[in-house]
Order: sequence, then structure tokens, then C-alpha cells
Amino acid sequence: MDANPFWDFSLAIYRRPGVPACCLALQDRRGVDVNLLLFAAWAGLDCGVRLSADDLARIDGAVAGWREEVVRPLRTLRRRAKAEDDELYRRMKAAELEAERVQQDRLFAAGGVSRQSGGNVDFAAANMALLVPGGDPALDELVGLLAGS
Repeated sequence: MDANPFWDFSLAIYRRPGVPACCLALQDRRGVDVNLLLFAAWAGLDCGVRLSADDLARIDGAVAGWREEVVRPLRTLRRRAKAEDDELYRRMKAAELEAERVQQDRLFAAGGVSRQSGGNVDFAAANMALLVPGGDPALDELVGLLAGS
């Protein structure tokens, strides 16, 4: 897939100070798929789309196999290599990033949403909250960081 505004959004958002820490805290503490979390944010913030739990389940279903069979094993290998070999760590990090790009292309295709005016942080917050039942301080912080866009 050549053009994926969701991927562009994710790269821009993830470069913001504090965003990676929030996303990784939600991933490690709550088992949240960061790519799905970013998709929920993008749909609300850039596309003005309020997703339902059923929407997110359908979209997640389109990438669950890829995440379980490719992304998570690469993440495990990268984390293991970090303490052992810098070159292998660098290669695993690049492979994991490429696998996440593929996952985001699939999320973009499955999501069926596109950029339009009217997006806002409230939609993004509501979408992301569906992925974090009961809330989490990292989610609250992430919403605050997105509000600065």
C-alpha cells in the first residue's frame, strides 16, 4: 500500500515526548495493541469517526493473526537481543517496525475510514477508552498529549 495517512499520523504522534511511554505502559500493563490504540486515536482525531466496540473488534480481527504470529514474536526477540547484541537488536527493531507498518496498512484497509474535517480529541479519547476498560492513568496522559495537536 503506497499512501497510508494512518501510518503518517502514527509516526508523527509517536515522536511526541511522552507518547511512547504512555503507549508502552498500556501495552505492558493492560495488553493493549499499540497499533490498534493509535488507529482509534487517528479515527477520532483526524477522521471524526466515533468507533463502536463492534467496529474495533472487527478491525482488530483483521490483524490479530499477524500481530500474534509476526509482531509479538519479533518484539520478544528484539527485547531479548537488547541485552545480548547491539547489531541484532538494531535489525530486530527494524524488522518489528516493518511488521507494524504492515499491520497498520491492514488496519487502515479494514477500518474503512478516511480523513475529513470534524475530528477532535473527544472522539479519539472515546475510541481509545473502548480498548482500556476502566481507564488507566497512561490513557489519561495520552489523551492530554493528543489534545495538544
